Parts: sequence; structure tokens; C-alpha cells
Amino acid sequence: MMKRLLIMTVALSASSAAAIAQDLAAGATSFKKCMPCHDVGEKAKNKVGPLLNGLDGRKTGTIEGFNYSGANKNSGIVWSEAAFLDYIKDPRAKIPGTKMVFAGIKNETEAKNLWAYLKQFGSDGKTK
Repeated sequence: MMKRLLIMTVALSASSAAAIAQDLAAGATSFKKCMPCHDVGEKAKNKVGPLLNGLDGRKTGTIEGFNYSGANKNSGIVWSEAAFLDYIKDPRAKIPGTKMVFAGIKNETEAKNLWAYLKQFGSDGKTK
């Protein structure tokens, strides 16, 4: 019985790791939609939009060197999975007056995968 439980636990752990890897891979694919305007990683720079390193827990409008709209600076949003999922559906509806002209990602699974991908980058651009 104990051996069977151990095997099931190992199998479950392996499948969970695979699911996380798939989410990150799917998120990386989804990020291609963002790449014309945003950057992530150790060599990330502000583009048309701000770099997205260290997004989890960061207040909107705070990346140094990026010229945010007043609406974005004053939105009061602190990025979390819930805030991101709400925002990415329709950025202009969530922050009226934002410069971001992206139509949004309506598919919740795609948005969650994108969040998982972005969340892995610390403020220094290194993956956690």
C-alpha cells in the first residue's frame, strides 16, 4: 500500500511539473503577441510599452524611464494574477485613457498561461 502511494505521488508530481512547463511554453507563445511593444528578460528594455520584468506585485506606472499615461500611473492597480486576468481581457476598458491599444486576450486559459510566463521574470529579468 505504501509503495503504491509513493508511486502515485511521484507520478502526480511529474504530471504537475509537465503541466507547469506546458503553461510556460504556451505563455511564451502567447507573449509573441506582446513582443512588438513589451520586453522581458535580463536584457529587456522599454519599447512602445514598458518592460514587464517583476510584474507580479508591481504597481502600475512605475517602471523607470517609461512615459506612462496619467490614467495608468493613477489607476492604483498592483499586478497580481487576478488583476492581470481582469486587465488583459480589455486593457482600454480597465484603464480608460491608457496608451495601450492592444485588443486584449479573451481566452482565460491563454491569459493564465501568459501570466505564468510573465510571473517567472524577477525585476532583474532573471527567471525565478
